[in-house]
Amino acid sequence: MDRFRMIFQYFQSNSESVMNGICGLLALASVKMYTCFDFSCPCLLRYNMAYGLGIMFVPPVALFLCGLILNRQSLVMLEEWRRPQGHRKKDLAVIRYMCSSIMQRAMVAPVVWIIVTLLDGKCLICAFSGSVDPEKFVGFANASPVQVQQLLAKVPCKDDDLMRNNTSRKAVSRYLRCWSQALGWSILLILIVAAFLARWLRPCFNQATLLQARHWSNYIDMEQKIFEETCCEHSRLFAHKCILHFFESMRQEFKLHSFSMPGEGEGAEGEEYLLQGITDQDRVNKLLKMWYYEKPPLDVSQV
Repeated sequence: MDRFRMIFQYFQSNSESVMNGICGLLALASVKMYTCFDFSCPCLLRYNMAYGLGIMFVPPVALFLCGLILNRQSLVMLEEWRRPQGHRKKDLAVIRYMCSSIMQRAMVAPVVWIIVTLLDGKCLICAFSGSVDPEKFVGFANASPVQVQQLLAKVPCKDDDLMRNNTSRKAVSRYLRCWSQALGWSILLILIVAAFLARWLRPCFNQATLLQARHWSNYIDMEQKIFEETCCEHSRLFAHKCILHFFESMRQEFKLHSFSMPGEGEGAEGEEYLLQGITDQDRVNKLLKMWYYEKPPLDVSQV
């Protein structure tokens, strides 16, 4: 169990390469999920659009939330944004940089899902088959308006008895698939151009500000990790002392059964460790409260 926890903590680290790898895995998972998904349009006038748009946009929301959960910086950014001012001022530029980095990584898998669904075309055919203009297709000329709507709703279902011999079903399906693929390729092209411009125009802006924001965002994340590790170390030492104090009354029984007890001088090597001076629950709570409300300023020149 500890090994899995260490692996999970490693993947939650602030390493950009690890987070990029997680985003890539989520993107591949989204493609695999869609290819394995059994798409079955209800072919009912009132439910086609809800089903088609739901398949197109509900899984991306779930993938987006997964991207936020797996990114450690999302929680660090929220804590930095919500924390009291205290002795340390909050830099909004750093918070904006962290938010931008988090959103960019979390949006990879949802965008891949949407583009794949558009290029495939099934969702858009299911959602908008009842919205096409029947006058553009000759196969619906002799049907009443109600029958036309029923036939259009059944366009995604090629095995339906009403549409099996209808010559316009393939035309409507091909028409909507062309629009879907055109929309998918357009979104992909826009994203590529936007990424290209962002990559090549970045040197035109103030690089010093960008370096400062990146440095302090990494610092905030690293400081939080080291503080948690320090608290865990103190918890271990505090629990160790409490257990020794509990068994102190059993010293005579230990001696009677020839159990070995630690000597008075053992463990004295770490007595100068600062956390060992915090010896009761109230002091620990006060320390944690001070860290949250009155974080020390980023100046160690007086130490």
